[in-house]
Amino acid sequence: MFKPLDIFIGLRYAHKRKSQRISHVSLAAVLGTMIGVLVLITILSIMNGFEKELRTRILGMIAHVTVSETDGLLPNWQKYRDTLAKKPHVIGAAPYIESQIMITSDTAAHGVLLHGISPEYQSQVSDVNEYMEYGSFDDLTSRGYGIAIGVELAGKLNVYPGDKITLITPQIQITPAGLLPRMKRFTVVALYRKGMKDYDSATAFIHIEDAARLLKTHKEVTGIRLKLDDLFDAPNFAYKLNQEMGKSFKATDWAEANKVFFSAINMEHIAMFIILFFIVLIASFYMLAALIMLVADKRADIAILRTLGMSPKTIRNIFIIQGSFLGIVGTLLGVLLGVTLALNLETLLPSIEDFFGFRIFPPDLFYISHVPSDLRASNVWVITLGSIALSILATIPASIRAAAIEPVEALRYD
Repeated sequence: MFKPLDIFIGLRYAHKRKSQRISHVSLAAVLGTMIGVLVLITILSIMNGFEKELRTRILGMIAHVTVSETDGLLPNWQKYRDTLAKKPHVIGAAPYIESQIMITSDTAAHGVLLHGISPEYQSQVSDVNEYMEYGSFDDLTSRGYGIAIGVELAGKLNVYPGDKITLITPQIQITPAGLLPRMKRFTVVALYRKGMKDYDSATAFIHIEDAARLLKTHKEVTGIRLKLDDLFDAPNFAYKLNQEMGKSFKATDWAEANKVFFSAINMEHIAMFIILFFIVLIASFYMLAALIMLVADKRADIAILRTLGMSPKTIRNIFIIQGSFLGIVGTLLGVLLGVTLALNLETLLPSIEDFFGFRIFPPDLFYISHVPSDLRASNVWVITLGSIALSILATIPASIRAAAIEPVEALRYD
């Protein structure tokens, strides 16, 4: 009456149980699969969110592509900037001078990475100006000797807007007192809080012409920073630029400049995926146990079906269909709950924090004080297909065992 027969019997076995023990093991398999998929989707979305947040903040400080001279400083930068700014996909180009220096105040000293920038062009390649808590890059003027520093650095130096600080370069100058490092007094005119300790406590910005006078670079610059309309096209753009400009110039993309950092994040993604996928793997063992117990419980039924002419292949398909059904149900429930949670995580967690009166990431300890979430369809598909495939594989040993049952042996004592 029912066609195909193996699907009908397999689905019937999946939702009807005479043994409470088998039912409980099957339920544990479904719940385990659901929880595993739910946790995988949620945790990977959180990790994607943190990666996106960090990448956004890092790329707000650095350029998508940096062009520099291979052997030293870049002369006649205005011509190169105008040429690069006209290239396809380039939406911003800005010159810069960069050097490690020492900043001292009346009470402290700290090493920083000094950026000499042109306020006219800097906003095209950087969003630091949007994070200013006092002043702006427009306050940096030629011969004004103003400096913009991070709030963290200002706290370490114990300085406030309007205070004087001294910049000490690695270069040596000859004076009547002997060899001394080059020094210049600057006035704090702007404070920014980017939200990343490495930048808020270890970077500083001055006007590019003041940097040229301080570091004796004359009219030469360290390089030119470029911003593209698609940051993921930066490696390809940098490669083409290197081929076009020759060996005298070097174009470096953001991925290459931060290769170690982003490689570490990718390794964490892979490690976390493998660790959490063990939850789904454990659930598949529950699935295997439930099917083996069911095969033992249904030996007589299998023998009767065999005597009625059912082939071993059909018997095998019955248990594959049953286990696959349970795995698919658990997977789909996990995907539904996981996607729902990942999409609403950023609004749900603040409500939980307010209800219990605590913060998961206190602002005074963490620079990212919220839990970001970035749900990616590729992750959902990989998790879904992987979970279903694992569920199907878990059915094979039990189904082979069921297909090998001999009717005569099974019915001898029934």
